[in-house]
Amino acid sequence: MTKEGQFVRLFIKRMSTHADSLYVETFIRGPMDEVWRLTQTPNLHERWDLRFTHIEYLPHPDKNQPQRFLYATRIGFGLNIQGEGETIGNRHGPSGERTSALKFWSHDLKSLICEGSGYWKYMPSSGGVRFVTGYDYEVRFGRPGQLIDRLVFRPLMGWATAWSFDRLRLWIEKGLDPSLALRLSLIHALARLTLAFVWLYQGLVPKIISSNLDEIRMLMDAGASSTAAPVALQIVGWIEVSLGVLMLVAWRARWLFFVNIGLLLLALFGVALNSPGYLAAAFNPVTLNGLMIALSVTGLLVSTELPSARNCLRKPKETA
Repeated sequence: MTKEGQFVRLFIKRMSTHADSLYVETFIRGPMDEVWRLTQTPNLHERWDLRFTHIEYLPHPDKNQPQRFLYATRIGFGLNIQGEGETIGNRHGPSGERTSALKFWSHDLKSLICEGSGYWKYMPSSGGVRFVTGYDYEVRFGRPGQLIDRLVFRPLMGWATAWSFDRLRLWIEKGLDPSLALRLSLIHALARLTLAFVWLYQGLVPKIISSNLDEIRMLMDAGASSTAAPVALQIVGWIEVSLGVLMLVAWRARWLFFVNIGLLLLALFGVALNSPGYLAAAFNPVTLNGLMIALSVTGLLVSTELPSARNCLRKPKETA
């Protein structure tokens, strides 16, 4: 084993003993060389990894020394977080595996991370490659920084790593360009969040909270008595609130879009049959239900192949 390989293996062993270290693993059905190329080439790495906006290797005249690099992450409002690092890789594992280890640090006070270290491990398996990372870091700002890290930042970093690994997997397995995968994910999120908002609002405000008279009249037109209609309205309101919550909780459930379409068509047919006068009213069911159906169809069309952090392991198999 090379000197670099021994260093990387010892580094990985030390990292695996850290209880709070982040761990992500995915299985990619593709050639080892392609996984290595897309993860070890800076301009390709930055395309799929949500954690980085720009990665740049510095000149590397001495091949016996780690490769130095610069990185940047865009955080919005024209601001970037900048940092530095060094990496060393090994392609010559005893069973064909490849590994790389890195250290990174940032003197940028906008960065919660002050320094850290991690590794990537590539293990050949039947039909593809097991691609694994583990990393940990120290934060600045003392106890407030540690609290923010534990409650918000570390879970977010773990999710972003897993989501990015799945985006890489789709790039290799399906040929789904990373930028297109991001756009499709944003469209899916917009459709789902909008549908959830409308169901929650329509259930809470006009039905549960205010018991809107027009809503009661439509139920009476459908056959409910004057005493039963307000009770039925409350039940319908809670059903709509439940649908809104489901749209958020069952984020990956495509069948919910079909449920949306079916219920909206059924409701529109019921209004047309029993209360046709409301079809010509301002903010009428035709436009509202039509727009919600269109959003449901949009969600269906873009959600066939989307990156998901849930497709990755977040703990080693021995403890998962």
